[in-house]
Amino acid sequence: MTEVTGRIESIAGPVVQCSGIPRVRMHEVVRVGNQQLIGEVIEVGETEFTAQVYEETSGLAPGEPVKSTGDSLSVELGPGLLGSIYDGIQRPLPDLRKLSGDFITRGLNVEGLNKEKKWKFNPTVKKGDKVQPGDVIGTVPETGIITSKILIPVGVEGEITEIVSKGEYTVKEEICKVKDQHGDVHDVVMMQRTPVRIGRPFKDRVGMDTPLITGQRVIDTFMPQAKGGTGAIPGGFGTGKTVTLHQFAKWADAQVVVYVGCGERGNEMTEALEEWPHLKDPKSGRPLMERTVLIANTSNMPVAAREASIYVAVTIAEYFRDQGFDVALMADSTSRWAEALREISGRLGQLPSEEGYPAYLGSRLAQFYERGGRVKTLGGGGDQLGSITICGAVSPPGGDFSEPVTQATLRIVKVFWALDKDLAARRFFPAINTLTSYSLYFGTLEKWQRETMGEDWPELVKEALALLQKDQELREIVQLVGPDALPESERAILEAARMIKEDFLTQSALHEIDTYCPIGKTYRMLKIIIDFSKRMAEAVQMGVQVRRILELSVLDNIARMKLSPWDTYNETMEAIEKKMEGEFQNLLQEFSESRLPFQESSQ
Repeated sequence: MTEVTGRIESIAGPVVQCSGIPRVRMHEVVRVGNQQLIGEVIEVGETEFTAQVYEETSGLAPGEPVKSTGDSLSVELGPGLLGSIYDGIQRPLPDLRKLSGDFITRGLNVEGLNKEKKWKFNPTVKKGDKVQPGDVIGTVPETGIITSKILIPVGVEGEITEIVSKGEYTVKEEICKVKDQHGDVHDVVMMQRTPVRIGRPFKDRVGMDTPLITGQRVIDTFMPQAKGGTGAIPGGFGTGKTVTLHQFAKWADAQVVVYVGCGERGNEMTEALEEWPHLKDPKSGRPLMERTVLIANTSNMPVAAREASIYVAVTIAEYFRDQGFDVALMADSTSRWAEALREISGRLGQLPSEEGYPAYLGSRLAQFYERGGRVKTLGGGGDQLGSITICGAVSPPGGDFSEPVTQATLRIVKVFWALDKDLAARRFFPAINTLTSYSLYFGTLEKWQRETMGEDWPELVKEALALLQKDQELREIVQLVGPDALPESERAILEAARMIKEDFLTQSALHEIDTYCPIGKTYRMLKIIIDFSKRMAEAVQMGVQVRRILELSVLDNIARMKLSPWDTYNETMEAIEKKMEGEFQNLLQEFSESRLPFQESSQ
């Protein structure tokens, strides 16, 4: 398309008023100023239009040229995404550093995929085959973990007239020709360009009946996430939002992870960028980055690029979903993204809503989260499933959950992990309050849990929650009258709840074993604690003092069971169960024998 040139009329931070380009379209990408800064049209009038610029606008002046490109803000999708680190508009950060050093120079135009690298392409179709959008025509072993599928792009359907043989090709080389019903021939390459503001199409949504196992006991037990579900982690400063999302990204059983740091502090993104290339995938033992895409748009980067970053991330996630993968998308944090919306809205002079946020805050959040889900993809004969699980961190000022971003998010998501400042202050991590958090996927996941973990799993969870609820009620009494005023049965409840909190719920993200807990180990741990609680309650009912029960040596084994290695935890748990049964039998026998002389003398 021929470039059309206009001019800058006025500038207000990242928002630029322009004129001189007729028939400009909403969300069209433009080049702004003498340095050709990247911008996007966000408001169109009869003679003027407004663009938000994704780079620093200092030094721009009215009268400088603005050029239209005719394209919408799009991302390049294809082999080479995995293991990459991008900025908010899909410019590879390593390439930007090579061109400009440690500080990004404005006006750089770097493509999202490497056009020179050759990939090993293995065709899976032959000449004469009928194909439609989403069908797989070949595979590329992109990393040691993921083999990417090359899909027929949307809008192409017909008969294959040519297909290359097995070999090495770049993402721009023609690998296939498709002749449609009108006789037109379409050239197919490994790369696709997709607009980020519109979701990629799929066939149908399906029920979310499989959990996304995170390896975090408090989440997998009390507020599980479904594959394709949506969740939010709100919490004040220092409560552990970023660490929790990092744990999600590292250990969740999704095949592909897309992590977007939209407006996060630079030191936290630096930690992720430095740490993740050295992490091992727990299933394959390969580097975790081989199934990860990182998008870094820190708080000191332009706010307009922050606003675009989550759309870039979710479009990349949709590309892997369409290949039949389960994708986990982590957004940290949507509050900083909402602040970018607020700033741009203010520059445009739009009518503000609560706390200055634009009136469309809730609808924009919904548009983002609704692009998650578990779906039947276009290809795969209608039976291929893919999913995007979206988890967003929310940073309410002062930890106030009543502020607009948190409230708008809670109306959309189905899992709510509430981070508690008091728990964090006591160094209780993950600082998720089990009594105020919730998951709306319990009913749909129950069948999977019973079949996979054990028929008694839902009952174990309910018993644990009941103990924690009773513990909270008793704590209020203890603060008034002290623990000695409680009867033995209620002191036993306090002790059982303490074991759940300290021996089960606390989990160290820094410990090489405890950082991740297999779901089978989680089940065995909870079962042991609930079993101990029941035995303790029965013993107390028979007259045994709680003090005597707390002297049992098996309590030390229960406290250390979280550190049992992933491959030997079954043997460890069996030994604890056997020891617990033996010690309780001995305790009850000793208690019965000690009461026997008293009973004989009373007779």
